[in-house]
Amino acid sequence: MDRFLPLRDATMRQAKQKKGTSMQPPSLLMSIAGRLPFFFGWAIIAIAFLTVAVSVTTRTAFSLMFPPIVDEFGWDRGLAAGAFSFGFLVSAAISPVVGRLMDMRGPRFVIQIGVVLTTAGLLGATMIDAPWQLYATLGVLVGAGANCMSFSVQSQYLPNWFVRHRALAIAVAFSGVGVGAILILPWLQTIILTEGWRAACWALGLMTLLVLLPINLIVTKRPQDVGLLPDGARETSVAAARQAASIVDARWAAIEWTVGRAVRTHRFWWLCIGFFCGGYAWYAVQVHQTKYLVEIGFSPMQAAWSLGLVAMVGIPGQIVLGALSDRIGREIVWTIGSAGFVICYAALLALAAGPSQPLLYLMVLSQGVLGYSFTSLMGPVVAEIFEGPHFASIFSLIMVTLLAGGAMGPWVTGVLHDIEGSYDTAFAVALGASLLGAISIWFAAPGKVRMVAGRAKT
Repeated sequence: MDRFLPLRDATMRQAKQKKGTSMQPPSLLMSIAGRLPFFFGWAIIAIAFLTVAVSVTTRTAFSLMFPPIVDEFGWDRGLAAGAFSFGFLVSAAISPVVGRLMDMRGPRFVIQIGVVLTTAGLLGATMIDAPWQLYATLGVLVGAGANCMSFSVQSQYLPNWFVRHRALAIAVAFSGVGVGAILILPWLQTIILTEGWRAACWALGLMTLLVLLPINLIVTKRPQDVGLLPDGARETSVAAARQAASIVDARWAAIEWTVGRAVRTHRFWWLCIGFFCGGYAWYAVQVHQTKYLVEIGFSPMQAAWSLGLVAMVGIPGQIVLGALSDRIGREIVWTIGSAGFVICYAALLALAAGPSQPLLYLMVLSQGVLGYSFTSLMGPVVAEIFEGPHFASIFSLIMVTLLAGGAMGPWVTGVLHDIEGSYDTAFAVALGASLLGAISIWFAAPGKVRMVAGRAKT
């Protein structure tokens, strides 16, 4: 224990120095935050909800722009679709840089960069006439811009605002993805059908700029930046007591975790495996399920409806399971989410025998209600192990593995299908990845570093 005391003392001195030298929060924002009849953190969650709803939709809207672009220019489908994949890979490559910017400048700066990049990509796409321009606009600019506003970046600062209701709050914020899909995508499709895909790009680009830029001007990294405490606690001693009560491994919690220290721990690599497997299972089914359902006998309308329904039922699933993880632990609920994908892939394999409405519903509900709980857990799982001033850099590095899994899953699934002529082996591999992901989080064991509020004695 004694060998950790110098490190702990150094950490405390650094914290005091940062506190003394940090920029004072804007008095107007402090005044607004202090006068609200509710905790200002919930206003931050509302802003994150809208930001995620719009930013994720700007990326997924590619699927709506794709058919008319291919029809207009006559490009090969593989060539045009590659723009989305390329943007995804670029997002993974810049993720560590984004995390570093988050540590240095905070979420407001990073999100504003995302707004500008996304808007430039959408408006620039209206002038394309060559494939490389499609890759540069709807691929790189929109993909990287959305990455600066969505899951990865939001998960790097939202955990700071809540301790007792950490996963619940993040789940509410990330449920904006489903709402955005339900409300914005049909609106865009209507514009495409009536005025063309360029008009849809203009509408989405201007909405991104005019809605997200002003509301994110009040986003701050921590409640302390506006004179508040996590969860709206009134006294510093109360907030400190809650945080202290959650600590299980005092030695681990006393360390100021840097990227260099984190990558030398087994917990970091178990998290990487868990995140990679989660991304693999999630995106493999998301990309391939529609075509698979049509191939086995469902109508194109039923296949499209099932994909939309996954996002819809994912909203209550995220919120309920996120809140549950605040009470029973992250490992248990992560396992529930993994079980959702196991059931989903098992149902898809069973559907090979022929169309079955009960199996279709089982696949949709298990994927949405259970599987989508991952989004509410990503930030808390990492924060409870590597909480500290370098959390964003560590988290963004782990997110590279999730994005890598998200890129690998659809590609491997497609290759295995091409080799065998069926999805049997491909879906079995994804099912296995889901099981491995659940096991990995138990080995990472965030609950052995910090207990969730429902288990801490406060």
